[in-house]
Amino acid sequence: MDKADFTFDYTPMDYENYRNDNQMPLDLSHHVEDVCSEEIMCMLLLVVNVVIIVLGLVGNGVVIWIAGFKMKKTVNTTWYLSLALSDFIFCATLPLNTFYLVTSDWIFGQFMCKFTSFVMFLNMFSSIFLLVIISVDRCIAVIFPVWAQNQRTIKKASVIVFLAWVFSVSLSVPSLIFRDIQHHLGRTRCHNNYNSHDTHNSISICRFIFGFLMPFLIIIVCYLIIIFKLRRNQMAKSLKPFKIMTALIWTFFLCWLPYHTFVLAELTHGFSNEIIASGLKIGTSIASANSFLNPILYVFMGSDFRQKFKNSILSKIENAIGEEGHATSRYLSQPSSMDARSSTHI
Repeated sequence: MDKADFTFDYTPMDYENYRNDNQMPLDLSHHVEDVCSEEIMCMLLLVVNVVIIVLGLVGNGVVIWIAGFKMKKTVNTTWYLSLALSDFIFCATLPLNTFYLVTSDWIFGQFMCKFTSFVMFLNMFSSIFLLVIISVDRCIAVIFPVWAQNQRTIKKASVIVFLAWVFSVSLSVPSLIFRDIQHHLGRTRCHNNYNSHDTHNSISICRFIFGFLMPFLIIIVCYLIIIFKLRRNQMAKSLKPFKIMTALIWTFFLCWLPYHTFVLAELTHGFSNEIIASGLKIGTSIASANSFLNPILYVFMGSDFRQKFKNSILSKIENAIGEEGHATSRYLSQPSSMDARSSTHI
């Protein structure tokens, strides 16, 4: 058997499989009677998963309803609607993995074994790609306001989102290829059955580069350009409307950093097998938490929370998404008028 990447592989059998890949004895028989309730970490992860499922489905469902049906369709609502759809789909498949966490027995068949892993990485790639798109969109609006005002259309935004999803699906395909089930001692495990260590290493590195490192480098460059441009134009106060976008980016970074750190540590054998196994279990749960945090950010950062406390939650989310759109509109209109005044002096 080949090494698993531990994506939602919380069962002790998978960690024994990992040790077997490093030429250590494989003995699964003493794990058959393991029960989740006997492990503190397992119970904590169970509670975390349940919270993610409930808040993720409700929160993202509300955002989808507001951005998709209650608000006027704009470029901005197109970005955030797609982001909420990605998180909602992931949270909808999480109950299957939570059941697997508790029982250590995958009863949902080979297709769902592949599909749940595929959805996790689809969520990872689509989320970060959308954050890159939004960052580039903000950057272009600040640098080329006149061009952006004429070229930013809902149709073009929809095409860009579609391409981002296509790219995300393409990078998530390895889960459909290498994810597999195995029957042993009356239980079924869902794991990654790579044909070689080189394949495992290549896929892990590819996920890190395209799903984490490169996107954040692009985002950082965009934000540095935005900050420099606005400060040079003495518009530093205009950075305030970017707080939601900044919070979304930092939340994604902090949630996914532990997972990628331990994946790379697994490849380099920088820690013991037990530390890597525990780190990947915790890292995967933290990464999953990103899917329910976005709607919370919309609520608490869309406008001053204390001033808007009497408003409904739905109004907060609508205001949050709307504020981002209004901010971009201001950047498109203010500089264009400045450019017009400048042109009359020539």
